[in-house]
Amino acid sequence: MTFHIGSQQGNINNVAGDQTIHGGQHGQFVTATDPRAMLGVLRTELDRLALPPDVARQVNTEVESLDAELASPAPDRPTMADRLVRITRLVTAAGAAVTAGGTLAGALTSLAAWLGPIGDSVLRLIG
Repeated sequence: MTFHIGSQQGNINNVAGDQTIHGGQHGQFVTATDPRAMLGVLRTELDRLALPPDVARQVNTEVESLDAELASPAPDRPTMADRLVRITRLVTAAGAAVTAGGTLAGALTSLAAWLGPIGDSVLRLIG
């Protein structure tokens, strides 16, 4: 049996058969209307990766640039999309999995969705 499930957010479990959950489910969900919160989630998830120092420096530079864009009165969305693409490529090249359903992918997807159609380049990398 094969499933092809598109982008999802929240606590969603796709299972074939029975599922029993003990202790409840917890998740972090950030709406697409709060890009600064989404960037905070992205930063947290990137910090958890324990990237090699040179990659971490490059990623942090991109994140700081995203933060500066979001602080401006009119963030440059194409520039932000380019930075998200670079972050995704750097993390992937370092061997980290950026897959649909993961929290890192969720943060990237949320920011890409906030960007609108210009964020599609990021979504294609996660896809």
